Amino acid sequence: MVSAAILVVTGVAWQNLTALTDGLTKQDLNLADAGERPADGAIDILLVGMDSRTDSKGNPLPQNILNELQAGGSDDGGFNTDTLILLHIPNDSGKAYAVSFPRDSYVRIAGGYGRHKINSAYGFAKNDAAEKLQGSGKSPQDVEMESRKAGANNLIQTIQDLTGSNIDHYAEVNLVGFYDITKAIGGIDVCLNENVRDSFSGANFKAGPQTIEGKNALAFVRQRHGLPLGDLDRVVRQQVFMAGLAKKMLSAGVLTDSTKRNDMIKAVSGAIVLDDGWDITKFALQMKDMTGGNMTFQTIPTGNPDLKTPEDGSAVEVDESEVRAFVKNLGKAPASSTPPDPKFDNSTVTVDVRNASGVPGLAAQVQQSLVAKGFKAGPTGNAEAMKKSVVRYGKGGEAGANAVQGALGGMNIEEDVNIPAGTARVFLGSDYSGPGAQGFAASPPLNLDGARQQPAPDPNAPKPITADGVRCVN
Repeated sequence: MVSAAILVVTGVAWQNLTALTDGLTKQDLNLADAGERPADGAIDILLVGMDSRTDSKGNPLPQNILNELQAGGSDDGGFNTDTLILLHIPNDSGKAYAVSFPRDSYVRIAGGYGRHKINSAYGFAKNDAAEKLQGSGKSPQDVEMESRKAGANNLIQTIQDLTGSNIDHYAEVNLVGFYDITKAIGGIDVCLNENVRDSFSGANFKAGPQTIEGKNALAFVRQRHGLPLGDLDRVVRQQVFMAGLAKKMLSAGVLTDSTKRNDMIKAVSGAIVLDDGWDITKFALQMKDMTGGNMTFQTIPTGNPDLKTPEDGSAVEVDESEVRAFVKNLGKAPASSTPPDPKFDNSTVTVDVRNASGVPGLAAQVQQSLVAKGFKAGPTGNAEAMKKSVVRYGKGGEAGANAVQGALGGMNIEEDVNIPAGTARVFLGSDYSGPGAQGFAASPPLNLDGARQQPAPDPNAPKPITADGVRCVN
């Protein structure tokens, strides 16, 4: 999808676009044609990274390729969706939001399968459909493709139920496709805070900036063992990697190099599955004004990252109502919020944080994000449950409270005569989804230029490794 948009927007020869689109695998998923903006005011595209041991046509991958990918045997992996991203493009904005779903999110799976990790939604339906089609007289290839269609539809319905969105389009890439695309464009620039070594994913990297491709790129985005927050840290890895991937694809070094450009087209056309109703050319033209700074990566609100489940082991806790509110409000500033004064000195405000959300550890994480933006740290603690977040301030403290709510993504502010001057007190309700709510602190939106918007540094915090604007991650 990204490659097609780039080819159109930059004026690269039209026959290149034809070569790209002609090779794509299409599935009839009965989704709407978003040639016109949908009635709900947004185009929603589900982007899926599939941990399958087959290619986009359903053919098993040779064992030598599986060995190169460190992906086990042809019977391993199943059809787990290890990467799930909802690309949300509002009708009234040139800004897009790429919303990640941790693969271990514990949610209700469509099709009557009960509550399980979200990455199993595709596999449950795919396997059931394949079993029903056995003995039908259809060829193994037809059985494979029809059961994949059932899997994709069940995954789409699961995401729709969870978010309240209507999925307009669907794009899927498999392991070998990801491998080929990263090699075709000459690798992606990333940066790590610490050395990592993980036998499960094959990740073996030194700290600092580096360029990775092929099996190393796959290991980078697949690793979760050995990371402080497991699946949540993997989501951050994937977001940073995607930003770097888009930056590299947009670079003159790829677009003006005929060999790299042709290799990219070949890799993309052989690796991507799209819904049959998607006119990718029309979409690319619609998106011609979408620039790097107009895309923000975020993650759905999550709770306990080590939730114990009856059948699925440890999972990531998810509250469906919070996710629906989060997606509904993407790109919308709260009506009560006022843009903070950019000249305001954050260090003049001491911020107390009270956790009224029920999410363990949230107050401390939010406090860290505020300190990183220059505010002074006050005490943290718990409070009685609240649905709506609020910042309360003492006499004469409105400007400081406004600066705090702006730093947290927007919420109501209100005066409280019991709060001392120079102090703002944040109450984090169940609606809170700002910095610190996704399992990592001090994490403002990630732009498509590959770098997080850096907050004012905490002088007492360890200095992160940086590399040419690329965000260093765990």
